[in-house]
Amino acid sequence: MGKAGQARNVVKTFGKTKRSALLKTGEKKTQTPAKLKKGVEPGSVLILLAGRFRGKRVVFLKQLESGLLLVTGPYAVNGVPLRRVNQRFCIATSTKVDLKGADYGSVTDAYFAREAKKKSKKDESGFFAAEADKSGVSEEKKAGQKKMDDSLVKGLGADMKAYLKARFSLSANMYP
Repeated sequence: MGKAGQARNVVKTFGKTKRSALLKTGEKKTQTPAKLKKGVEPGSVLILLAGRFRGKRVVFLKQLESGLLLVTGPYAVNGVPLRRVNQRFCIATSTKVDLKGADYGSVTDAYFAREAKKKSKKDESGFFAAEADKSGVSEEKKAGQKKMDDSLVKGLGADMKAYLKARFSLSANMYP
């Protein structure tokens, strides 16, 4: 017969509850970026499945330290800027684009960080003031986007531009 209640905890079992050496010392395990999906290489065309640009075809540039994928439309072709995308929300296609001369080494996760805003005291005058300053994309980011995409767009043929512009969608009784 088994034991019930408090008697269950009386018998000691050795070797079953081993604590990790990392937990004892208080160190944190460093996070390694996820392995890339099959068929995802720099220059491959991906289809975005979620977010504002879902259904758009984009060009994969590199994997960032956080494990996210850096993709671009290019902006001049289909309106998708430099973005970070989780690879779960992408479909890899067999189409490849030549990335010769394109340098995206300066783009890291810090490039996408937002500036911290200082919170001010709330009072009546601030409540009725209609000056809610909009912070759009800075001019330097716009210029950087144009400069980085320039060499990529030059290498695209007319048929590839049309392919990247076309939206991907499935309707009833269609299977990917």
